[in-house]
Amino acid sequence: MKRLYEKLEEYSKSDYYGFHMPGHKRNENVMGISLPYSIDITEIEGFDDLHHADGILKEAQARAAAVFGADETHFLVNGSTVGILSGILGCTRRGDKILVARHCHKSIYHAIYLNGLVPRYLYPEFDGKSGINEEIQKKDVENMLVAEPDIRAVVIVSPSYDGVVSDVEGIARVAHAHGIPLIVDEAHGPHFGFHSYFPENSNRLGADVVIHSLHKTLPSLTQTALLHLNGKYADRGKIRMYLDMLQSSSPSYIFMASLDACVDLLERKSGELFDRYAARLGGLRKELGGLRKLHLVQTKHFDRSKLVISVAGTELTSHALYEKLLNDYHLQMEMAAGSYVLAMTSIADTEEGFERLKHALFEIDEELMRVGGENLRELGRMPEETGTYNPEKIARKSCQEIPGRICRQEQIYTPYEIREMQFAGQCEEILWKESAGRISMDFAYLYPPGSPVIVPGERIAREAVELLTYYERQHFRIEGICREGYIRVWKNG
Repeated sequence: MKRLYEKLEEYSKSDYYGFHMPGHKRNENVMGISLPYSIDITEIEGFDDLHHADGILKEAQARAAAVFGADETHFLVNGSTVGILSGILGCTRRGDKILVARHCHKSIYHAIYLNGLVPRYLYPEFDGKSGINEEIQKKDVENMLVAEPDIRAVVIVSPSYDGVVSDVEGIARVAHAHGIPLIVDEAHGPHFGFHSYFPENSNRLGADVVIHSLHKTLPSLTQTALLHLNGKYADRGKIRMYLDMLQSSSPSYIFMASLDACVDLLERKSGELFDRYAARLGGLRKELGGLRKLHLVQTKHFDRSKLVISVAGTELTSHALYEKLLNDYHLQMEMAAGSYVLAMTSIADTEEGFERLKHALFEIDEELMRVGGENLRELGRMPEETGTYNPEKIARKSCQEIPGRICRQEQIYTPYEIREMQFAGQCEEILWKESAGRISMDFAYLYPPGSPVIVPGERIAREAVELLTYYERQHFRIEGICREGYIRVWKNG
């Protein structure tokens, strides 16, 4: 069976001349740069139409479904965001209640707003030793669905940005027992299910809607993702309708060829690639276990492709470690968070890359052992950041009920209601440091990971302000607010 890239490459070498979009006319010489203009086409004869696929794209998506263990799979060229929006809108009606993991990505909150949904939140516990939020508990899902039987869908993130994996199979059983679908944002887990070293894919664990960002942990172009549909609880027709509305009407054939090529690679060589990757990654994790000041952390159920490098108990901040790895060793990490730096790995990593990271971490670790707290400037730390980071102490101080990065806050209005108030001019800008007790009209989050500390419609807790203040002091950028230092709140509350 001919792959999409092969067909595009064959077409690029033919004598067909295009009097159609795109405007570069597949002429690689006109721009003088090496972008793949020669295979960038539109919906022309023989290349199918993503929105009405009945040829090569239909076959490619069916192949993806088989490889990922789904009933039905759709190519996404607008990233996982369009899959999340379509999945949630398709599984709910306007004004419905929806049960959502509170540490979910901001795109899920956007879906809540678009459909005027009433969110009910699931809070992960916080691991004070690792400094990361733990998994969503099945019992919490059950309790919420019993307490509020009019909830119409459950949405969780597994794995989380930090690599924490929830009991998808158990949560799916609970949701189905109540006759509703489970939507899993598995954007960071498309590599699941291809090797026993990693958790199983949510398609095979009973989830009804699964979203995969192939570009995050597999070799596919940025902005490429998959939406998988399974079982009988999700309204597939409605999800397809929203996908047709929200996805570009001019999908990139380069993106789709990348998706198809990635699926083809997995179909042909996943065993070989993942055997080598798991052995190499396992070896690296074992060696990094010898660090004496820095250390790897993980929770009980975890995606070991994520290297969570903790600075807890040292005189170094996560931001300083991130900067040192970048500036001194030219190693770009995925992100720095409260007490750790996150490195993401994949089957495309090289032995040289792993060796460079290992060398850098052991060298910094040795420097921490030698220098201690006497010369923090040499380690790239700012003077005002002195003081050993203790996540358990910060957790107790910052959030009393659910410590860490996710604080419990009272939801007064839905995101949709609060936006309507905002559009009606019922808001004012105040310093976010003085916002405790007011009802927020803005998000406040760090990006990455994009999980909000404050959501529109919540009465802002003192703990949330303290947490944002801590992040600011650690030189993290707070996003989602109206402008730096300010947040919009409801005038009347």
